[in-house]
Amino acid sequence: MKVIVGLGNPGPRYKDTRHNVGFQTLEELARRHPVQRQESRFDAIIAHLQIKQEKVFLLKPLTYMNLSGKAVRALIAYYKIDLKDIIVIYDDMDLPVGNLRIRSAGGTGGHRGMTSLVENLGTREFARIRIGIGRPPHEAIDWVLGRFSPEEKPLISNAVARAADAVETWIANGIEKAMNEYN
Repeated sequence: MKVIVGLGNPGPRYKDTRHNVGFQTLEELARRHPVQRQESRFDAIIAHLQIKQEKVFLLKPLTYMNLSGKAVRALIAYYKIDLKDIIVIYDDMDLPVGNLRIRSAGGTGGHRGMTSLVENLGTREFARIRIGIGRPPHEAIDWVLGRFSPEEKPLISNAVARAADAVETWIANGIEKAMNEYN
């Protein structure tokens, strides 16, 4: 069983914002693989599906970005998921728009959603895919809650598709293969 966590903020106000590329990647995976069941539980929306003969949960926390770890901790505690079977997808201002960076573990980089995960899970030892949203020319909060420019939209669409490809590779062949192919 694998858990793919997409970080973002719930609701139409935040749809397609820079902060929601994690949610967008989960939506891409749900388009590719039939969702068998969807439920609202653990302060999250959880889609159940199969990818490469593996049972998979797509987890969208409904707690807003800064409290994301609460939803993730509740799901993994209930299902007794090993942290090696979790991958988290989120935005990163330190990467150029559309770039991906995959790691088997790491720090938070000041990302509050990741800080919440590390605090709630008690470790930094879980896989992650960072999707570059670029560095803001102004206040960071306005940047992450803003939308992509027309020039950036194709870069992000491509990055989201590549992040979904990387998740499929991770499921089938492990994190090392995903890092070698998509970093």
